[in-house]
Order: sequence, then C-alpha cells, then structure tokens
Amino acid sequence: MPLPYVLLSAAVSLDGYLDDTGPDRLLLSGPADFERVDEVRASVDAILVGAGTLRADNPRLLVNSPERRAARVAAGLPEYPLKVTVSASGELDPGARFWHTGGAKAVYTTDEGAARLRRTGLTPATHPAVDVVPLGPELDWRLLLAHLHDVLGVRRLMVEGGGTIHTQLLQRQLADEVQLVLAPLFVGDPAAPRLFGPGSYQGGRLRLVETRAVGDVVLLRYEPTAPGAGGRTVPADRHWLRTACELALRCPPSATAFSVGAVVVAADGTELARGHSREAGDPVVHAEEAALAKIDPADPRLGGATVYSSLEPCARRASRPRPCARLILDAGVRRVVTAWREPDTFVEAADGAGLLAGAGAEVVVLPEYEAAAREPNRHLDPGLR
Repeated sequence: MPLPYVLLSAAVSLDGYLDDTGPDRLLLSGPADFERVDEVRASVDAILVGAGTLRADNPRLLVNSPERRAARVAAGLPEYPLKVTVSASGELDPGARFWHTGGAKAVYTTDEGAARLRRTGLTPATHPAVDVVPLGPELDWRLLLAHLHDVLGVRRLMVEGGGTIHTQLLQRQLADEVQLVLAPLFVGDPAAPRLFGPGSYQGGRLRLVETRAVGDVVLLRYEPTAPGAGGRTVPADRHWLRTACELALRCPPSATAFSVGAVVVAADGTELARGHSREAGDPVVHAEEAALAKIDPADPRLGGATVYSSLEPCARRASRPRPCARLILDAGVRRVVTAWREPDTFVEAADGAGLLAGAGAEVVVLPEYEAAAREPNRHLDPGLR
C-alpha cells in the first residue's frame, strides 16, 4: 500500500517541551527558522495538524512567501498545500482560521465525528473547499495516509503537531523523517506539553542525516532505521531499499550481468553489511553474496535481519555453486525487500522470490523503486530503457 512520505516537524525546548503553561504560545523558533519552515511547507503536498493544535493555536498553516507560492503555481501545483486535520470527535470550530485561509482542506474523522461536523455546519456544502473523510468507527492512520496518497494525490506530507499526533505516527512506524528544532531555553514545568509521549517506539537508534544551525536554534533531521516485520513495510524499509539502489550505481558496468546493490539490516536497524555486484574487482560476485560474506555466519542477528536488494535475488547462476537466494536462506535470513523482479535477460523464468518464499522467507517488492534499480542496467537491454 503506497503511502506519502511523512515528515514530522516540531520545535522543542532543551528539556523537551513544546510549550509552557502560560496563556500565550511560547515562541521556540526565531525568524530564521520560521523562514525555513515556510520553505519546507512550500515543498510539500499537504500539511497536517491535530485537532488539539487547531484549538490551542488557531493556525493558518500558509506558505507566507509570495515568491514560493508563485513558484508552486509555475510548477503546476496549487498555490497552497492541502491543509489536513484529524479529529476523532469532530469537535472543531467552523470559525477557525484553518478553514478560511489558503486553499483546499481535508478533515479526517470517525463516522460519529462526521455526523457532529454536519450538525455544527462544517460540511462541503457550507465550506466548499473542505473534504470531510470519515474513516469508520475509529481513526486508522494507515487508512488515512492511503486515502491522502491514492485519492488526494499527496506524495509528501508535513506534520506540524501536536505531540499526540507525532507520538502516534512514530509508534506506528509511519514517519519517514523527523525534523526537530532545539531552542536554547528550558521550560521545566512538568505540567507543560512534551513532544513525545510514553509508549512503544521502534527499536534501536534513528539515523542522524543533518545538523544545522538556524539562527539561535539547531535543526536535527533523523530517519528511522528499524525494518518492518513480515509483509508489513515501514518507512525504514524504503530508506534501506533506496540505499541498495544507490549502491547499484557503484557497480562496474558489465555486458553479462546486472548491477545490483544490497544491504543487510538487523531487526533493531543496525546495518550489518552492504555490498554491490563486482565489488573489489571480483567480476562474478553478486551484491547479496558480497554483503553476506562480511558477516560472521554465527551472528545471532541474522535470524531477524532483512536483506534489501535492488534486484530480486538470483535463483540460478553458473558462476557459483549457490545462488543468492540460497545464500540468504543458508544465512538464516527470512525477510527480503526488493525493488525489481529479475527479467529474462540472462536467466529465463528466474524466480528467486519463489525459491525464498518456498523455504518460508517473506519477500516484499516495492515497485516504486523499480526505476532506480533499473537505471544502472539500462545498457543491457532496450526493454530496460
């Protein structure tokens, strides 16, 4: 199920608070960071906030720069990103600035919440730019994100709060990126709201991808690393598969073999090894083979690991006694994520996925990465171009 790229954006004090308990909103960011946020808003298809943020802050959620809005229009996009809010109860103020500024809006709610919205007058009939989407008796984040992607065309979603929304998306492993701004002040009030609540999060460590000073605050950008389980994919699966596709670009070109990249990742998100075809001057080594050779066969993490390969692991080969699918199974790995099923260019009716699945491994194909996997192989066959 394709979902939007979900970017969580928040500013916190050094001791992790979103706000204090005073009557006015605590300003954690300065002018330079407000400008950065405006730039991020202009780059996405939709901006989402929870109902609590609407009630507390009454935000407009606009792209403020006329130049950025003009650039969106010139690119064939709406002047403003879609504005989205989520409310299980449907208890929303029809007079809030959210509804009366910018362009299109959507509110995701339950069946009961949709009925309440109709009673309070917040309907498409009274607010033509508003799309009310009931999700059933309860809110379902995966269903919500799938609707945004499939029906409303959202590919990049910026989530600006509040803490409950951020917590839910992280705990459900639905966030592709966290953009966290640290402000140089302390709140120290246990009654004040924090960014993240208690509960179960992904195992292991997130990957730090950027650190940047923005005025007197610091921007930290993180990506999740822990793979999904079984057939369920999570944002980290996409990050690792993208890495495998990038590794394929390092392969020395060959007229007789594919260029492939592979990464082996433990269940907690620790990278165990990576490899690519024809690595280290070996003209016949395959990507998965190169990666697995770097791991101690007795490593207990292999049993819960995932192999990410830009191309379906091979089921038959002439250059080695065992194909890559068999190497993966013999290593104890039981989950493989790939971007592209092997074409008949060199091996007719190749079916590495079938060999893996027949031995009890889960094989996940993410076709949205197929173009990236094919790119370093375009010279092999006109059909790949």
